[in-house]
Amino acid sequence: MTFLTLTRRALLSVTAATALALSMGAVQAQTPEDVLIVGQIAEPQALDPAAVTAVNDFRILMNIYDGLVRYKDGTLEVEPALARDWTISEDGTVYTFTLRDGVTFHDGSAFDAEAVKFNFERMLDEAHPYHDTGPFPLAFFFSSVKSVDVLDPMTVQFTLDAPYAPFLSNLAYPTGLIVSPTAVKEFGADFGRHPSGTGPFTFDTWRSNEAVVVQANPDYWDGAPELQTVVFRPITDANTRTAEMLAGGIDLMVEVPPVALSEFQGEAFNVYEQAGPHLWFLILNAKEGPFADKRLRQAANYAINKEAIVNDVLEGTAEVAAGPTPPAFAWAYNDALDPYPYDPERARALISEAGAEGAELTFYVTEGGSGMLDPVAMGTAMQADLEAVGFDVKIETYEWNTFLGNVNPGLEGKADMAEMAWMTNDPDTLPFLALRTEAWPDKGGFNSGYYSNPKVDDLLDAARVETDQAERARLYKEMQTLVHEDAPWVFVANWKQNAVTSDRVEGFSLQPSFFLLLGDVTKN
Repeated sequence: MTFLTLTRRALLSVTAATALALSMGAVQAQTPEDVLIVGQIAEPQALDPAAVTAVNDFRILMNIYDGLVRYKDGTLEVEPALARDWTISEDGTVYTFTLRDGVTFHDGSAFDAEAVKFNFERMLDEAHPYHDTGPFPLAFFFSSVKSVDVLDPMTVQFTLDAPYAPFLSNLAYPTGLIVSPTAVKEFGADFGRHPSGTGPFTFDTWRSNEAVVVQANPDYWDGAPELQTVVFRPITDANTRTAEMLAGGIDLMVEVPPVALSEFQGEAFNVYEQAGPHLWFLILNAKEGPFADKRLRQAANYAINKEAIVNDVLEGTAEVAAGPTPPAFAWAYNDALDPYPYDPERARALISEAGAEGAELTFYVTEGGSGMLDPVAMGTAMQADLEAVGFDVKIETYEWNTFLGNVNPGLEGKADMAEMAWMTNDPDTLPFLALRTEAWPDKGGFNSGYYSNPKVDDLLDAARVETDQAERARLYKEMQTLVHEDAPWVFVANWKQNAVTSDRVEGFSLQPSFFLLLGDVTKN
């Protein structure tokens, strides 16, 4: 990256921020003392944790709801939450949870074992009277659950059809958050607009494309939060979000554009960075079109200069990815794999070998969304690299929720490639939901490119029931080797998440889970 390039990009960002700040009439406006205003990257899809998939939504939900367990602060280790403790049978198939006494949902109804049973059967049992309040796109997380039984009002037992190593971790994920059965029965399919949980904040209002407002829960079982109100504002344009932060219109901003980080180096702001299990990749349509040929999928990996993207577009806030498993899962990560090198000559040779010179590609890009870094700039850079080796690439750009609506049902008949990013809780999650044959969209998964390799399927099936971590690691590492060779995705980057707060905010920290936990945050 040249100094001139960086300067031009920085000046564009500063100009946009300054213009908005001046139009607002004051730099560093004062937001109310007991109110935290959070600049989100997109409008949420829903506030029903069983019905959404995006970290953007999860950041709100983790403050309204609790799960039976949660991640310990600063880690991905599981600790008690709504369950005080639990036991696991010797064969790893029966989990018995003792629930916390005296907890009520925000609507006043009781939290108990029947409520837990209702939550999971709503997701998993198609005959359940409230299964139609879905769909439940991450019900895969609990596909091993054979039954949920109430042993007494405060004891609930899960029986699995086989040992399942990620079970507790999945319970700590937002899909495992417990909603009020009373509220679901009252609002039905509209529950996602009228959420009720047991968390530190209670739902107040949702003004579409303007704000989701939550209020402190004074009766929270883990201690009432210090803040009285949190306002989650969707500000999809990154420059506008930056300008609002600089102008004092918001107190906390997530996913700071890399080029804007330098603008917050001063006493008025605190900048946070946290590595986590993130993967930014391109889904390739392996079912039809050019990328049905493995040689062309490999060519795309060789054609894209990922080092330049990391350094020039992302300003060094990420590392080039080598495969489908983020290095944050150190015990399961295959460090013997090297990223595909930037080798345009090798890419051209593979394209020539496949007789695909000039192949036309439709490329779906989002304007911004959960974990998507700088998607338009990244998409444009990759388009140029792919065209330089002989592809003819047409970009189609969409707002985040529209983008998900196009990509998640599958690329067949629509596109050849699409941007995507995942933040995951276990090395099982992303490949199980997005690389198995049984995870094709028409089977309920997120394998939008229709990749299929029976050996990968077998390895993933074996790894999720393996209780010995060393053997699980071996299986995941072998899976990574096969997927790296098959190249169903372009493996782009592993991101270090970031956020910025005003100097009035205290007690905030980023989590490896990429969630926002605001119960202990204060603002002076």
